[in-house]
Amino acid sequence: MEEMTLKVSCSLYDQIFKPSKLQLNADFHMFKAGIEPKWEDPECANGGKWSVTCNRKTNLDSMWLETLMALIGEQFDEADEICGVVASVRQRQDKLALWTKTASNEAAQMSIGKKWKEIIDVTDKINYSFHDDSRRDSRSAKGRYNV
Repeated sequence: MEEMTLKVSCSLYDQIFKPSKLQLNADFHMFKAGIEPKWEDPECANGGKWSVTCNRKTNLDSMWLETLMALIGEQFDEADEICGVVASVRQRQDKLALWTKTASNEAAQMSIGKKWKEIIDVTDKINYSFHDDSRRDSRSAKGRYNV
């Protein structure tokens, strides 16, 4: 049975789209059914996002895959707070963002951030920003929470 599970996992891994294959300045997202990847969506309107940057395409692909597997495998205690994940391919560095519903729920966001950091195996600090702050001034929006 374990061998069967491993074969299925490897097969799924090979089939999952790798964000590093995107063209420059493209975004790729995976959100829960019924939620659109935009600030105006009612499920995202009062939320925010955890963000991490990476310089190597292999890191982006690995973090994307680990995040998807964690979401599918329900590894987050606060899974109902998570809206989806976005991979962004940029000139200088790529970015992965985990969008959540209720930015003001600090306890839930900290739990999600700590777990996600563990899942994607990042040692640097990651930041959480409120969508409201980003809407007002996307260039200077600062992280409200850090882990």
